[in-house]
Amino acid sequence: MKLKESLEQKRFVVTSEVQPPIGEEPQEIIKKLELVRGRLDGLTVPELEIEGVVADTIKTCELLKQNRFDAIYQTATREKNRLQIQKDLLRAHETGVENLLVFTEDYRITGDSLQEMMFFHVDTGKLSSVLAHLREGHSVDGKELPSKAEFTFGSGVESKWGKNVPELEMKEMEELTKKGTGYFLTTPIFDVGLFEKFMKQVNTFGVPVIGEVMILRTAGMAQFLNRHVKSGLVPDWIIRKLAKAPDRQKASIEIFAEIVSGLKDLCQGVHIITVGAEDKLRYYLDAAKLKKL
Repeated sequence: MKLKESLEQKRFVVTSEVQPPIGEEPQEIIKKLELVRGRLDGLTVPELEIEGVVADTIKTCELLKQNRFDAIYQTATREKNRLQIQKDLLRAHETGVENLLVFTEDYRITGDSLQEMMFFHVDTGKLSSVLAHLREGHSVDGKELPSKAEFTFGSGVESKWGKNVPELEMKEMEELTKKGTGYFLTTPIFDVGLFEKFMKQVNTFGVPVIGEVMILRTAGMAQFLNRHVKSGLVPDWIIRKLAKAPDRQKASIEIFAEIVSGLKDLCQGVHIITVGAEDKLRYYLDAAKLKKL
């Protein structure tokens, strides 16, 4: 079932992500994903540039489509004008991509200032203008296109605020709702209680919320996030459990399953960040009782 259908039918959505290959054969990605075929509603492919080498994100989306995975093209709007956004979206449409995940610029969850928070948000005016033209079958300069292009698009939102969601974020979510966003994707969730308070604030928009869950395999990974991303992001109980566990993979899976279990009654899905654990994703899905084949 496609992502759009799952959202419309209010099913609990499960998505994950893959990196477009740089220095790796594209088919290696498919080999890893074969292990979870039929268990994901979509796979996000972000735009990626490493040391000046730009990966072909849309080509990777096309490869996923050819292998019966519903691809989600993740793009940014901050450094692009309307013509560049249009060019990328038309190319994505031509390869069969139907889903977008859009941020202002590259994924960031650091900082509490309004300036830093705004990096995470979508440039609604620029994006909605392009999407509106494509839905009507016209370019932004009024030229007729060979076909109309329509996407289900998701928008990133900060979920760390709990019940104290800033007015700016609420206005942004309200504006995105008016522009037709299909779902909101949160920042990583480790504290389910805090996320529940957040959901009570944003449920008024009536847009599906997908909670992001990151697979933590070691205490060192958790401590890195707290040092370099946001202090206190990962609760102490998670760090202690990973540090003391004789079987770290078992502990990692148990933590993941516990977080997902708490989210099932709060939001409409989870987006799984594997952090290099793609080949073990099926074990996490099994433990959390997600998308049994």
